Amino acid sequence: MPDRQGAPPRAWQRMLSGRRLDLLDPSPLDVEIEDIAHGLARVARWNGQTFGDHAFSVAQHSLLVERILRLQLGDCVPQLRVATLLHDAPEYVIGDLISPFKAVIDAPYKQVEARLHAAIRLRFGLSAELPQALIVRIKKADQAAAYFEATKLAGYMLSDDKEYIADAMLGISNEELACTFDIPIAPGGGPADTDGTAVTYTPSATMMEAQIPKLKAVGDCELNGGDGWFFDSATSPTKVQICPGTCAKLRVGEVHVASGCVPIVGISR
Repeated sequence: MPDRQGAPPRAWQRMLSGRRLDLLDPSPLDVEIEDIAHGLARVARWNGQTFGDHAFSVAQHSLLVERILRLQLGDCVPQLRVATLLHDAPEYVIGDLISPFKAVIDAPYKQVEARLHAAIRLRFGLSAELPQALIVRIKKADQAAAYFEATKLAGYMLSDDKEYIADAMLGISNEELACTFDIPIAPGGGPADTDGTAVTYTPSATMMEAQIPKLKAVGDCELNGGDGWFFDSATSPTKVQICPGTCAKLRVGEVHVASGCVPIVGISR
């Protein structure tokens, strides 16, 4: 019911903190972390269709995505970690709609979600719109989490929905297996310090980290006995590429690509 005669329908929700959050025109001043945490802890992923005595919540999912991202990028990008923890934060108000239903609602839902996201990000010191590089990183971690949730909690099998599982797998089976890595992004989405980039390999059997030598170009791989790594471009690098000889030697373990204090952890082979 409207608050007064002739007023538009109520579009705000009262939170337990006492805040009134306008869903159509949300203000960062009405966003409280306690409300977000409380709400997400009570919103079920997968419409509640998961194994176990209790629902798997959006709060748990958010922590899982942040953990995956930390395994990939390390602990030195606090803004990215905050953005990851808040990647589903609007759902404390609008709930976690499953993808097929989101597709039906489409634009109106996305508009409300975008406004809430902008207000939430501003409230916690982020830009209203994240740089595309950060969005891609968070999405990959989100897809990885979705894959594990689908197959371990929601009863999905590879034969159930090959297209969905394939999309989710993009978050965990990416270019690292081909010995090619994105250069770690700097805080705020800017370019990383390529001069300080280092690549190491830690085999699971020994847990002894070894430095992989840096070369100037792919042609130096053969000169160095097939070992080393190089940037894909001498002037505008975007990727780290490991020489074929080194790549062939990599077995089960982790490849670390670090630029300053911003590392990427490669998937175990």
